[in-house]
Amino acid sequence: MTILIREINVLSAKLLGRIYRESRHHQVRQRAHCLVLINQGVKIKELQDIFQVSYKTIYNWINRWESEGILGLYNKKGRGRKQTFNIEQKRQIISWVKEEPRQIKKTAQKIEDEWGIKTSKHTIKRVLKEMNMTWHRMRKSVFKKPPSQEYEDKKARLKELKNLDKQGLINLYYLDETGFTLIPCVPYGWQERGEYIQIPSRRSKRLNVLGILGRDNYLQAYTSTQSINSDVVVACIDYFFPNKTEMPTIIVMDQASIHNSNAIYEKLEEWKERNITLFELPSYSPHLNLIEILWRKIKYEWLKIDDYFTWEILVDTIETILREFGGETYVINFD
Repeated sequence: MTILIREINVLSAKLLGRIYRESRHHQVRQRAHCLVLINQGVKIKELQDIFQVSYKTIYNWINRWESEGILGLYNKKGRGRKQTFNIEQKRQIISWVKEEPRQIKKTAQKIEDEWGIKTSKHTIKRVLKEMNMTWHRMRKSVFKKPPSQEYEDKKARLKELKNLDKQGLINLYYLDETGFTLIPCVPYGWQERGEYIQIPSRRSKRLNVLGILGRDNYLQAYTSTQSINSDVVVACIDYFFPNKTEMPTIIVMDQASIHNSNAIYEKLEEWKERNITLFELPSYSPHLNLIEILWRKIKYEWLKIDDYFTWEILVDTIETILREFGGETYVINFD
């Protein structure tokens, strides 16, 4: 079957050639290329093979060129694939995903059951990204919640202390302990599809760290392979603050058992005379302790894969980070 097309003049042929070579729209380049080939005498059957389209599609391309000229190469407004879901459905999808954040298949099943729409995981992912959701690591949290009134009161008091610290009226520090072994905290990272970066992991000794951190990146740290108990906490506070401070010094810490022992209580009066006061966080509120950010930075960002090759390398790297924290390489903006 032959499709008739008026002869394309020289100027139009040159314009079509330029569009075919330079347009950023694939469909526009394809249509222009087709018209160039038709003008060169290529048969319709060959064009169907070249562009992998039907006779009717080529007919439509030619018909729009004949009736609209260059404008006929472009899609009209409103053409193209319609969105599968409206805005209310997208919001419902977000709600379902939040119920099962790791199981998109379950959301796909709910979509089919509720609306009779079969959809793929890729389509759901596009909706989630469009609605400002991302795939990233979840954070561990304590099982219980803090007492609401105590939590709000101490949160407000801690905010006051931060303001006093910024004004230079007190020294505010955060104390906590953590540990490191050759079993790494596995981070996310870009990898070839189907391939996985392997991080060495094995049982080892534990490097325990006690740190006292200021909002200005001041850090005093103690490391040991021995357990950290109340006596160690007392010794570190006395070592880090040996003399009476000019301004009140407030040390924030959680309610771990080693922070609530007789050894700690027996030092409270002495520390008070040296202008040192302990501020006890409410139960189950590790997120209020600023030094937790430092521990996460070390474990998930600053420790590299190679640092887990040997115990000696791991210890050396951690001690280097603690020693150089606050410099150009290892720094946190707490404001």
